[in-house]
Amino acid sequence: MKLLLKQVTIVDKYSPYNGLVKDILVIDGHIEKIDLLITVSDATVIDQKGLIVSPGWVDIFAHFNDPGFEYKETLETGVASAAAGGFTNVFVLPNTQPVLGSKSTIEYIVQKSKSLPVNVLPLGAISKNVEGKELSEMYDMFNSGAVAFSDGLLPVQTPGLFLKALQYVKAINGVLIQLPIDRSVAKFGLINEGVTSTRLGLPGIPAIAEELLVSRDIELAKYTGSALHITGISTAKSVQIIKAAKEQGVNVTCSATPYHLTFCDEDLADYNTNLKTESPLRSNEDVLALRQAVEEGIVDCIASHHLPQNRDYKVCEFEYAAPGMIGLETSFAAVNTIMPQLNTQKLVDLFSNNARKIFSLSPKGIDINAVADLTIFNRGTEYVYSTASIKSKSKNSPFINKTLKGKVVGIINKDKVYLNETTGNEG
Repeated sequence: MKLLLKQVTIVDKYSPYNGLVKDILVIDGHIEKIDLLITVSDATVIDQKGLIVSPGWVDIFAHFNDPGFEYKETLETGVASAAAGGFTNVFVLPNTQPVLGSKSTIEYIVQKSKSLPVNVLPLGAISKNVEGKELSEMYDMFNSGAVAFSDGLLPVQTPGLFLKALQYVKAINGVLIQLPIDRSVAKFGLINEGVTSTRLGLPGIPAIAEELLVSRDIELAKYTGSALHITGISTAKSVQIIKAAKEQGVNVTCSATPYHLTFCDEDLADYNTNLKTESPLRSNEDVLALRQAVEEGIVDCIASHHLPQNRDYKVCEFEYAAPGMIGLETSFAAVNTIMPQLNTQKLVDLFSNNARKIFSLSPKGIDINAVADLTIFNRGTEYVYSTASIKSKSKNSPFINKTLKGKVVGIINKDKVYLNETTGNEG
């Protein structure tokens, strides 16, 4: 494999070429040369105006449904979706059948994904069968390739069990990822509790259902000194709680989803089931607070919360629709569209550098002789996101037919190149 990137802006604060416009020659998965002008006769050439190259992006919370639910997504279609969205590393949820809760199931993901162009990194279940009753064999899973631990879509409800898990992973410098939903408070709720839920006649999920778990888990992390990552925060108060904890030195980090930064509960006026999510879309005030938290660095990462659902789970009454949306392919464009004020280095930190640091992934500096783990993108191309362009096996996205700005051109990873032919209808 020989690829020549022409006149690209390098955005990598760990690279000696950061901020410079250069040609980059990649041969057999390694960066062979970086120079002002490179001429090679037999290379595939990418030469487009406004291209940016950064370390490969990382998504920390995506569901590939394999094994057990391959009718929604497979490792292959999930990887195609991730690559199209610019991700070279994706953490996959343990909510499969069987659950990713043992050495053998972790090894299944590791081995099956070896030949794919994206690093598929399994999240090991915190509890056996993600039932929240007994701890799983986290040490064995860690040795087999689990990147971190989470019960995924079924967050641990029992504080005693979560405390034991925090204590357990401290010995291996592990990280627990928690989706902040107190099920006992959120039970029967469908959307954010507020004026919109009353107007639509839908039972609400109060903000405190999230904030209770955020507060509880931070207190447990403070007590143990262990690493906690809270993903999918959605309320202004959650932001305040996490900010205060960070200032106190608690080892806590957090991520927000593109859809919580884009949509609010008022967008549910037409009962669009693609906007039914966990955590639910909150008020416009919460959305603005989340955006500010991203700007201020309180939010460490953008997490897609890619959750494929096939047609039968979405084309039905709102009450019976399954929550979630696909998001890997639109994560960058959604954030770039709604927050154009973010500088490119900040975007790269949100999509790559911060996650690599939090979860102890190998740094991938853009330099001569380095392994090529790269994302190629631009920030200026506008296009209409269309169903025809979706690589995921499922099509449950509220961004379909919406105009987005910022296009991923491709990725280079594991001596493989994935290039997007088109992204919707370019304008």
